[in-house]
Amino acid sequence: MALKLAGSGFGLHQDAHGGYSFFDPDDDRLREECGVFGIFRHPEAATLTALGLHALQHRGEEACGIATTEGKEFHLERHMGLVGDNFNQRSVLERLKGDAAIGHNRYSTTGDTALRNVQPLYADLSTGGFAIAHNGNLTNQAILRRNLVEQGAIFQSTSDTEVVLHLVSRSRQRGVIDRFVDALQQIEGAYAFVALTDDMLIGARDPVGIRPLVLGQLEGCYVLASETCALDMIGAVFVREIENGEVVIITQDGVQSMRPFESKPARPCVFEYIYFARPDSFVSGQSVYEVRERMGRELAKESPADVDVVVPIPDSGVPAALGFAEEARCSFGFGIIRNHYIGRTFIQPEQRIRELGVRRKHAANAGVLKGKKIVLIDDSVVRGTTSRKIVQLVRDAGALEVHMRIASPPIMHSDYYGIDTPEPDDLLAARNTLEEMCQCMGADSLAFLSVDGIYRAIGIESGRDNRSPQLSDHCFTGEYPTTLSDLAEFGSIRSCC
Repeated sequence: MALKLAGSGFGLHQDAHGGYSFFDPDDDRLREECGVFGIFRHPEAATLTALGLHALQHRGEEACGIATTEGKEFHLERHMGLVGDNFNQRSVLERLKGDAAIGHNRYSTTGDTALRNVQPLYADLSTGGFAIAHNGNLTNQAILRRNLVEQGAIFQSTSDTEVVLHLVSRSRQRGVIDRFVDALQQIEGAYAFVALTDDMLIGARDPVGIRPLVLGQLEGCYVLASETCALDMIGAVFVREIENGEVVIITQDGVQSMRPFESKPARPCVFEYIYFARPDSFVSGQSVYEVRERMGRELAKESPADVDVVVPIPDSGVPAALGFAEEARCSFGFGIIRNHYIGRTFIQPEQRIRELGVRRKHAANAGVLKGKKIVLIDDSVVRGTTSRKIVQLVRDAGALEVHMRIASPPIMHSDYYGIDTPEPDDLLAARNTLEEMCQCMGADSLAFLSVDGIYRAIGIESGRDNRSPQLSDHCFTGEYPTTLSDLAEFGSIRSCC
């Protein structure tokens, strides 16, 4: 169900469980839910966590929080908005006492955008204080929540992370680690957890490793983070990735590893390579920037275009466009300039003004476009609304021909693991042929990179040839790597990190 807000073009989306969220039809990008960070036994734990979250800001811009501990006492700061706006004063950081900390950036997909949902979440358990933060989405959280409520549990948020907190609290296991593992064995879906107790930092990654988590070291102290760019920000050294299905326990004695799940092949999310991870991060040992550049090269091989200039749709389309231009031996030009100073909550009161919406985000560089045949390179297409407006924008600037090339396959299916994707009816590729999509965008031609092309760019030569996916590529193929219990039970999965 969608309710449009009069005069704004914005709306409220309601899911099957009654949660609402704002959506902007012009905001045609995929959104990742969260980023997590943790550090153990460093005297500047809170400051370093704030810096780490700043590096991970692209993973969640709606809210941020940090929890610290001095050993027995915990301190918690949670705020709406950006890290730099909330943790930029010494007085705030001084309230976060202790030498161990975890932090979280949040981007909500559905449910309330409210302080009660901001992480980390904290509870006093019989084993002591316990704070937890989560990147991902649980695909059986609604069933678990219903069962817990029937058993008398009282929820303070709509976050699926609180489900895990209740499971840990109610576990009949004795130690906190055994309780946490017991909770993990009851959940399904995608997750990277960081948790903090009186005397340890815990990290956990889901059994197929959909959501990322890495281990680093700084001045003898261990660090957990969603991406390597957060380690770079604080000067930490990358140690290794937390493996799929692994639980790590960091104490004064070092790092202990547990593998409480049946061994499964890793299936990391393909969109970390395509869009979500920062270009300067490394995923599975590979430079994200270089992988995106290779995607552009593969795209040029599969779907060449007879044009004068290769133009990226900024910012995420830039590496692929560079690769495309080099492979095609064609000129590269910044024919579109992005305005970086547009707030996500910007609303124009008049529809006539709002129809110019794409121009407040992107401006045409007529010096590059006028009188030229161009190919626009983007990383993905969701609804197609932005693509259509950008094609018209460059035509108005004098481009003779406008061709579209997308450095990923068509998004045909919704994601249930922490990516904010529309329902299939709102996905352009799910309801249109390639020719219809091209007409909808107003382009002279349109082509997408194949699934095998993605695998080749990442360096997995077998790719889909043997029908054994090595990535979570379900948005393209419909082959989901986990069971989807809430979908079977309720007909939808509420993404509510």
